[in-house]
Amino acid sequence: MSFERPPLLMLAGLLCDQVAWAATAALLPEFDCRVPAWGALDTIGAMADHVLATTPEPRFALAGHSMGGRVALEVVRRAPHRVSRLALLDTGYQALPDGEAAEKERSGRAALLARSREHGMRAMGQVWATGMVHPDQIGTPLFDAILDMIERSDPEQFAAQIRALLGRPDATPQLADIRCPTLVLCGRQDTWSPLARHEVMARAIPDAVLSLVEHSGHMSPMERPEAVSDAMRAWMALPSVEVSPS
Repeated sequence: MSFERPPLLMLAGLLCDQVAWAATAALLPEFDCRVPAWGALDTIGAMADHVLATTPEPRFALAGHSMGGRVALEVVRRAPHRVSRLALLDTGYQALPDGEAAEKERSGRAALLARSREHGMRAMGQVWATGMVHPDQIGTPLFDAILDMIERSDPEQFAAQIRALLGRPDATPQLADIRCPTLVLCGRQDTWSPLARHEVMARAIPDAVLSLVEHSGHMSPMERPEAVSDAMRAWMALPSVEVSPS
C-alpha cells in the first residue's frame, strides 16, 4: 500500500531560504515540505504566481513566515480553491502605511540596503538580524546560521525583495473571507511582527487558531522548531474545507 505525503508549502521571508524552515520541516516528516525560492522576483503578486505555477498538485497546505505570510495571503486571494489550509507565522497583512510611518520604513530599508552594498550582506545582517531573534539567541550558532543565510543572498535580491515589501498589497479586506483552517502563530518576543497584530488577524479570520510561541523572536521556525512543528501538526490535522473556483 503506497502512502503519498500531503504537500506542505513553506514560504520563506525576506532574505530567507530553505534553512529558515529546515528545523521545523525535519520534525514534520509525514508531510512533503517544500520551500520555493524567490530569486529576483520583486512583487508579492509575482511570488504568489510562482507558487501557483510551480506546484503541480491541485490542492496543498500553505504556510508563510514573515514576508512569506504576505505571499501566502496573496496565493489564497488568487486561488482559494487550491489552498487546503493556511498558516501565517510572524507576519503582517496591511499595506505600507501613509505619511511619516511610510517614510520611516522606506528610509530604514534603504539604509540596510546601502549597508549591504557598502559592507556586504553579512555585515548588514549583523545589524538587522539582532532585532529578529530573542536576545538570548544573539551570538549563538543559530544566529550564525541566520547570518550565513543572509550572506547567501546578494544586494540585488535584497533590493528586489524590499521593492516587493514596500509595494505589498493590503490583505485586510480578504481576512474575513478566508474559509480554510487557519493557524496564526507568533513568537512572544517578536518585536518585528508583534503579537497584537496576530491577535487582530486571528480575530478577523473565521475560526482561526492563535498560537503563541514562548521564548522566541521573529524567527520562530528556526528558534523554536519543536513548538512550531507541534502547532503545525495540530493545524494539519484539522478537517479541510472544499472551496469552489470562482
